[in-house]
Amino acid sequence: MAQGVGRGIALLLVVAAALAMLAGCGGDSGGSAHVSEESGSTNGLPLDEREGTPPPPSKGGDVEALAEKAECSYFSTLDDEGDEEVAPGTAVQYEASVPTSGPHVEPPHQQADGAYLLMPEPIDFVASLDHGRVAIQYSPGLDEAAQLRLKGLYDTMYGGTLLFPNEEMRFTVAATAWATMIGCTTWQGNLTIEAVRAFAAAKWGQRGSASLNDFPVSGPTPKEPAEPSSS
Repeated sequence: MAQGVGRGIALLLVVAAALAMLAGCGGDSGGSAHVSEESGSTNGLPLDEREGTPPPPSKGGDVEALAEKAECSYFSTLDDEGDEEVAPGTAVQYEASVPTSGPHVEPPHQQADGAYLLMPEPIDFVASLDHGRVAIQYSPGLDEAAQLRLKGLYDTMYGGTLLFPNEEMRFTVAATAWATMIGCTTWQGNLTIEAVRAFAAAKWGQRGSASLNDFPVSGPTPKEPAEPSSS
């Protein structure tokens, strides 16, 4: 029960931050959230305009080995639950607790590339995965310093990438692409950053039946990231 209360408080804090952000952003759909509305829709979600903490330079490495060092589970191939397109608002029951495939919303309602303060509907972000995107997700209970480190990593590779909290998953941090995932039950600092970065680099562009190029990708990507900012 205490854990549930803690999650509820964390979610309320995120909502409060979202409302404050909306009040100050004047409806800007880009900025440091790096939203590209050409890639889909924000679906009315508040944007994460927080200044991220730049990650350390990448050392490279194998995803599986880095996942093991970070005490993460790496699922190189998950069951494909199909790619049926459905209307916005359709109720879908996914077999996986963190969906990586399955029925998803029809274009142009897929979640746009960007950083968000609230979790998109699964049918919206699964649609993004079908178009080759990577979704970086974290528990709302993750402390803000760690959240900002993930935001800083996202800032170096936001093209074709999403970042958002996920209160429904059992992981502390996860990253997904179509029918594949890395899930971390604990936060291990640089080790987690390296594992997520390696996963994104390896799996970005992996998709279902839809093309990555159906919707424009702008900015640095996980396969061609920008150098971390020192500011």
